[in-house]
Amino acid sequence: MLTLNSDTKSKNKGYSSMFRKNQLSVGLFFPIEAFEGTKPTMQNQIELAKRAEEGGFSALWFRDVPLLDPAFGDVGQIFDPWVYLGYIAAQTESIALATGSVILPIRHPIHTAKAAASVDQLSDGRLVLGFASGDRPVEYPILGIDFEKRGEIFRDYFRDFKLYLESEFPEFQTPFGKISGVDLVPKPVSFGIPTLVTGCSQQSVKWIAENADGWISYPRPPDQQMLVVSHWRDVVEEVWGDRFLPFAQSLYIDLQKNPNALPKNIHLGFSSGRNFVTEILLILRKIGVNHVVLNLKYGKRPAWEVLEELIEFVLPALKI
Repeated sequence: MLTLNSDTKSKNKGYSSMFRKNQLSVGLFFPIEAFEGTKPTMQNQIELAKRAEEGGFSALWFRDVPLLDPAFGDVGQIFDPWVYLGYIAAQTESIALATGSVILPIRHPIHTAKAAASVDQLSDGRLVLGFASGDRPVEYPILGIDFEKRGEIFRDYFRDFKLYLESEFPEFQTPFGKISGVDLVPKPVSFGIPTLVTGCSQQSVKWIAENADGWISYPRPPDQQMLVVSHWRDVVEEVWGDRFLPFAQSLYIDLQKNPNALPKNIHLGFSSGRNFVTEILLILRKIGVNHVVLNLKYGKRPAWEVLEELIEFVLPALKI
């Protein structure tokens, strides 16, 4: 097996723009809009994405939701993530394109690797991949996959995905048979594509630190999140010494017009004025969170208004 020249993951444009030690960047989930029910309008997304890029957001995030399951109540950005990634890549120039997250066990790893490398090439190295094992049991039997084995499948597919992208003409045994004498093209712009694991995906934190390029977790009160981040740093140090591996999280916000509005809890986030949003982001930076991806679904104001306020008042406060 011939291994490609090992350029570092930090040379991936998306990864390096999102993650820096002791700093915090902010991204946005598609759809960039507030909406009720399960289906967003998906209107004005290109204009909003371009404004986010121009205004200083570091990443646009894409979800992977194949089917509408009323028990979960949403379908992400509706469109297939790979198709939509390519579409948005063609409309933007420098902002990172991140997945939060591609459900690894429900696709053959060759298909995942081919799609990812294609988007990475077409976006000039801006792709950052969040992977997950999936949490919607209804999808698995429809696809002929054992839901209870998704953790094992995740590990196998994660390994294979990286081998397809980081080696030329790899030879190894896969769950589907042995690969030999063929190669996957294209390869990414840099060596490999940065991979982040979402939640634990049925793995240990140590496995994530050993195999991934960062960890995406869920929003928690700052005192609780501080313990999670501290544990992550300890595990990374145990595995790699002083190597930096980032910690990211999601956060739902409903931005109130009154900048001083006090916070009220909403699903996986809060409703508040911009001053509290700024305060909580600064706290998260202090405890070691490196990236926060905002979701506007539960908001009440037009996305344009929210973006402009975040760009004018919140993002500048995070600059060191």
